[in-house]
Amino acid sequence: MRKNLSKTGSYISKKIGQAIGAYDMIADGDRILVAVSGGKDSFTLLKLLRERQRWAPVAYTLHAAYVETENTCDSLIIKKYLARFCTEMDVTYTVKTVTIDYDDKKTNCFWCSWNKRKILFDLAQEIGYNKIALGHHKDDIVETVLLNMFFVGNFSTMNPKQELFEGKVTLIRPLVYCEEKHTEAFAKECDFPFIRCGCAHINDSNRQYIKQFISEAQKRSPDIKENIFNSMNRIRSDYIDIRNDTSHTKSYA
Repeated sequence: MRKNLSKTGSYISKKIGQAIGAYDMIADGDRILVAVSGGKDSFTLLKLLRERQRWAPVAYTLHAAYVETENTCDSLIIKKYLARFCTEMDVTYTVKTVTIDYDDKKTNCFWCSWNKRKILFDLAQEIGYNKIALGHHKDDIVETVLLNMFFVGNFSTMNPKQELFEGKVTLIRPLVYCEEKHTEAFAKECDFPFIRCGCAHINDSNRQYIKQFISEAQKRSPDIKENIFNSMNRIRSDYIDIRNDTSHTKSYA
C-alpha cells in the first residue's frame, strides 16, 4: 500500500516510522486510540497509521476518538466527515462530548485541552486500549518549549512517549519528527477539512503568540525551529547550574 501514497505522504510516513523506532512507540498487540481533533494533523496521523498497519512488522489495532465541544456547528461537520472517513478506512470510532463554558474566566486552551484529554483517558480504559496517539508535530513540541520557558518558568515540553497511571496508558506522538507544513500539504492533497478551533480565546492564546514569535524569528534565523528542537538533546549540563525556586509544577505539556 505504500506505493499509493503521494510523495508528501510517503515522507511523513517515513518520519512516523523513524519516531516509532526511536521512541519504541508501538509494540506488537498494542491497542491504539487515535485522538481526532477534526484538523489536518490528526486526520493525517490516523490515515498514515492505518496505511502503515497494512504492512508494518508489528500488529496493532486502531480506534479513532473525537471529543466534540457541545453546541458548536463545526462539530457537526467533523462528525459527518469522520464517519465517512472511518468507514472508507475501515476504522472503528467513538464520539464523546465535553461541555465548555466560554464565559467562565477559568476557560482557556490549557483548561479545554486538559478536559478533553481526561475524556480520552476514560475512553481508553473503558474499551481496553493501552495507548493514545496524539497528532502533535515538531512545531507543537518547539512551541511548548518556549511556552513553558516564557510563561511557566521551566524547561519542558511534550514527550514523544509518556507512560501514565503506572503504565496503564501511554501517550505517543508519532508526528514528532514532522513539521506542520508537511501535514498541511498532505491534508490539502487528501482534501481533509481545515477547521480551526472556534473558541473565542484562540487568537489571544499564549500558544498563538509563540507561533507568531517563532515566525518572526525565522526571518532572522530560518533554522530556529530545528535548533530549538535539537537543543533538547544537546543540553550542556556543565554550563547549567542555576539554583532557584523549583516550586512551579504547571506545564503546557
